[in-house]
Parts: sequence; C-alpha cells; structure tokens
Amino acid sequence: MPQANRNEQQFLDALKDIFVGAKVEGDSGYINLMKIKSRYFTEGVFPCLMQDIDAACEPFEPSFREELFDKLYDFFKRYFSESGSIYFRHTPLHNNVYEKVYTDDRDVMLFWKTHMLYYVKTDRLFNSMEIDVDGTTFFFDVSEMELKRANEKRELLYAFKGYQDGKIILTVGYSEKGRKTKSDDILRALKDKGIKVDEETLERAFRVFEKQSEVDYFINKNAKAFLKEQFDLWLYQYVFAGESAWTETRLQQLQAIKGIAYKIIEFIAQFEDELVRVWNKPKFVLNSHYVITLDKITNPELLKRILAHKGMQAQVQEWRDLGSGAQYAFAKVSEPRQMHLY
Repeated sequence: MPQANRNEQQFLDALKDIFVGAKVEGDSGYINLMKIKSRYFTEGVFPCLMQDIDAACEPFEPSFREELFDKLYDFFKRYFSESGSIYFRHTPLHNNVYEKVYTDDRDVMLFWKTHMLYYVKTDRLFNSMEIDVDGTTFFFDVSEMELKRANEKRELLYAFKGYQDGKIILTVGYSEKGRKTKSDDILRALKDKGIKVDEETLERAFRVFEKQSEVDYFINKNAKAFLKEQFDLWLYQYVFAGESAWTETRLQQLQAIKGIAYKIIEFIAQFEDELVRVWNKPKFVLNSHYVITLDKITNPELLKRILAHKGMQAQVQEWRDLGSGAQYAFAKVSEPRQMHLY
C-alpha cells in the first residue's frame, strides 16, 4: 500500500475510534447517544469530511494529501482513547505538550490530565479468547454474553459447553440473583469426558481470562475549547520547529491543515456537548420501593396476603440461592405463635 494510503487509513481508523470507541451497552440517555454517535460517524461525519479533504488538497501536489493525514494523525492520536473519551491520552515528554499550570498570583499549580472531564464509569470489556494453562487449552466463549447496564457490580458466571479440537470450551456470562460458578459441575463434566483437570488449574484459567483491560469512560466538559487550544499549540511547535521556506503556497497549505483539523474538532465537539447536557440534566425519581422484613409487619391480614402472593415461593427460593445462610423467613402473626417458611 502506498505511503499516502497508509497515512490516510491510519488516520481514518483512529478517527473512527474516537467516535465509536469501545462498545458500550445498557439503557440510558448517555448510552443511547453513544450509539447514535457511532451511526453519525458512518453516515454523516465520514462522507462530509472526505469531501472537505478532497477540496482542500485539490490546489496542491499529491504529496500534500500524504502530509495532511500524517499531521492530523500526529495531533489527534494524543487525544484518542479506546472508549471515545477526549483528554490527554498519550502525551510523552518529547511531544512538548504544554498546559497552563500557573496563575497571576501563583507560580505553580497542581495539574492532572483529567481535570476537564466528567468521570462516567470504568468497565471491563471481555472478548472471546484462548488460554493455555499447564498444557491445558481453554476457550472462553462470550458470544452470548449480555453486557451490564450502568455500573452494576456483577460477578462472572462460567459454565461447561463442550470439548472440541483439544480445547475445553466454557461459556461466560454475568451472574444473576447472586448465582456463582459451580466449579464442581465443570470438573465433573470434564471427568465424564475423560479430561483430567484439577480445580487449581481451572481457577487459574478463570483469573487469566479476567485480566482483560479495563476501559474508562469520560465526558469532556468543553471539548471544542480544549482541542482547539491544543491544536494551536501543536501547530505553533510544528511550524517553528521545522519550517525554513515561507512561501504563499506553504502558508495556504498550513491554513488547509488547520481548517480540516478545526472541522474535525467541530464534529467531535457537537456530540461531546450533547453528552455534557445529558450528564448535567437534573435526575428525576421515576419510581421508588421499600424493603421491609416480615417481622416488622404486625397486621395479620396484610401478612397473610403477602404469604399468599403467587411470587412468594419464588422469593423464598431466591433467598436460598443467594446463599446468605437463611434457611427460612419468619414473621410474628400473633403472640406467641410464629409462622415459618421452609
């Protein structure tokens, strides 16, 4: 592939990352906007941007198109993150990224690179993967894994699926109602297949699989101002670090680079601003529930209605499944008798 095409593809792939980011699921205004943002890149941003780039490169030599994509990537890669968040993602010292760390009355102020962000969540994004532990090959299948909503804290649940091509295939999902992985059932299924695996090897495989990278989700409070300020600094450094010939054509090329960069920033800022509005929107209580233990209910008629409810047996079973140690729930109906649920 020619260098110009490589630079172009490299930049467009990175631009897609900042719009699409890592896959995020759930049901909320923020997550719905992230999904819309992905479609907006494919159907809106990409076609318009390519038209603008073609028009900007037309007056110049073909080599300028290569430089344009190379310099756009050089700048924006510092702020691309796998979640689509915009901040100081990759800023090694040799890039000479400067930030205002002083005020009129102080020489030095504490600075941290996420100070302009709203923190949304940290999550692990799991992929199907093959793992070898002590000569035993495991394949963890997440193809049917339902992702969490919001910031739920749920453990992973593993189950034996089969044995194929010398690989132990395990399905992965999130635990529901406090259920835990039954390692004994997995080991028993493997033994029935004539496969010798001990519990320690199985647990090590679980731990290796769970060491997949975490992704932080942020929203930039003012993406447009942040990126434009950083681009102006970058352009100043680029121009005065290497330019030797100031011609009218060269000035027009630099203006073209700046113009395209600003258009990209506008595209990015439109959605970041919308995410900020959603994040800062006042939250309204849509519903509320109370949890009251049975021993607090003193009305015998109300208690009988609760115990006769069609979902009561399922509730008792859920208490048992949670493994909390409670074998039954009880409530005082009238002194001194007690009603027990076994």
